[in-house]
Amino acid sequence: MCEAQKAEKQKSQEGKERRSLLLFGLLLLTYPLLHFAGYRIPRKPRKIEVNTKIPATGIHTIKDVILFDKDGKSWAVSRKCTHLGCRISYHEVEGYLECPCHQSRFSPDGRVMHGPAKKALPVYEVEKHDQPPYYIISV
Repeated sequence: MCEAQKAEKQKSQEGKERRSLLLFGLLLLTYPLLHFAGYRIPRKPRKIEVNTKIPATGIHTIKDVILFDKDGKSWAVSRKCTHLGCRISYHEVEGYLECPCHQSRFSPDGRVMHGPAKKALPVYEVEKHDQPPYYIISV
């Protein structure tokens, strides 16, 4: 092998090493970007004020939540089904929440009683007051 061929082979080898090092460096730099790309800033809780008194049944349905005030406790449950997001309604006689789309059933405290939903409904804290707003729900 002549000197020119050896020099050409060495340049080719050095070029491959540089490309490999550059690729490794790019991967090393993009990892932190990819790692933090999925980060979401937590949203601030939204407050829902209920300015009406709850009926004697202890249940009040609002657009986004169902408010319960029973046995000295107040809580609110989301009306958005955890299966496909349909709006849930409360069946007072039977005492359960039901999704009209696929008949997922939930207990008043949000637990799944019957699927296809697998996750419980979100339950929200409620502040109870003696004057309007009577209830403040942190959603």
